[in-house]
Amino acid sequence: MNANIARAGLLLAMLAVAGCNGSTTFEDISPQANKQLPPKILAQMKAKGMPRNSPVMARVFKEEGKVEIWKQKTNGRYDMIAAYDICKWSGKLGPKFIEGDRQAPEGFYAVRPHQMNPRSNYHLAFNIGYPNAFDRAHGRTGSNLMVHGACSSSGCYSMTDEQIEQIYAFGRDAFQGGQTEFQIQAFPFRMTAANMARYRNDPNYEFWTMLKEGYDHFEITKVPPKVDVCEKRYVFNRIPEGGAQFGSASDACPPFTQPDSLKTAYQSYRSTYEAAFSSAVNSNVPAPKPTIAGLKEASLVSEWTRKRARGERVPVEPPSLSHDGKVTATSRMGRIDSPAGKRLAALEAAEAAKKQAAEAKKRAAEEQAAAALAAKAAAEAPAPVETAVVPTPAPVAVQAPPAEKPGLLGNMTRRITNMFGS
Repeated sequence: MNANIARAGLLLAMLAVAGCNGSTTFEDISPQANKQLPPKILAQMKAKGMPRNSPVMARVFKEEGKVEIWKQKTNGRYDMIAAYDICKWSGKLGPKFIEGDRQAPEGFYAVRPHQMNPRSNYHLAFNIGYPNAFDRAHGRTGSNLMVHGACSSSGCYSMTDEQIEQIYAFGRDAFQGGQTEFQIQAFPFRMTAANMARYRNDPNYEFWTMLKEGYDHFEITKVPPKVDVCEKRYVFNRIPEGGAQFGSASDACPPFTQPDSLKTAYQSYRSTYEAAFSSAVNSNVPAPKPTIAGLKEASLVSEWTRKRARGERVPVEPPSLSHDGKVTATSRMGRIDSPAGKRLAALEAAEAAKKQAAEAKKRAAEEQAAAALAAKAAAEAPAPVETAVVPTPAPVAVQAPPAEKPGLLGNMTRRITNMFGS
């Protein structure tokens, strides 16, 4: 019993001051990396009892599009000090599977000083540490997955330049205060009962349920959970017993213990959650957002990415695979603005210009030939023959007979006319 109490005290101590022992050298070598936090945030930190150089932690929520910064107070617990709208992230809800699938990672990651990049092409950046032990145990691949500025993403979490300056400053100050690494918890959505109910039929649900245990531990303790991987699963706040240690991420989990206070609080939390989950299942909730359909869809997108990087003409948006196996792709085609793409586009433009010139030359030749034929036909046609025009005789007027006179005189006139003629 005393041993368990001692281990529980050790765990709480570890959770309270994780990464704060020792010293770290950290040099900022660009003006934007040297920018200090705004006075308003510094005043809020002071009001909440947060030393300027105390440890930090970050949480990312894809569906809500948020990055939260949590900072340790003098009592050892963490409180949120800032929240930022993600400017852009690519892919869908669900984990990253392979290089080129354009998925932003989900899981528990650690950022160390050497992962901070003060001279990033994206203003400022830090590598989140993908792939971690869990990702590698599942054969997941990818590199250079960042939180950075410039509001442009191909698998990263991209912020505005002003936002990344502040987020970077939180990490920089914590490292200067002695924190050796800070945790990033990346989730598909806030893991509430209502949201879990919405996605209960999703292929990624088992993975998300595993992440939720770490989410819940933080919600209960307000201390970043101790994260390990065994049997290819995340496990949280487990302290090996009898001198055992966590080995490879694929190895069996060692015997472990947890503080009784944590176990009791977690059981109570789960009871409340399960009641809320059952209620949410039977209520009207918003429709779920699109999620990645596993490795098969990741492979389709990865192949699209490779073609795009080579400068080939591809659909302007990556293909999508529904969970029933139907592939959807946009009809509009385009190229990436890359050296390979520019070269191929220039070759296509030159070929199109050459074809257009040839067609114009052909049309001109055809028009010239048609004109020549018309001129020849006109020259060879016989002269027209003139014909005499006979004038039409004028019509002869016919004199009408004189009108008969009435009565005796008229009768006498007719008799004389009949005797001698008219």
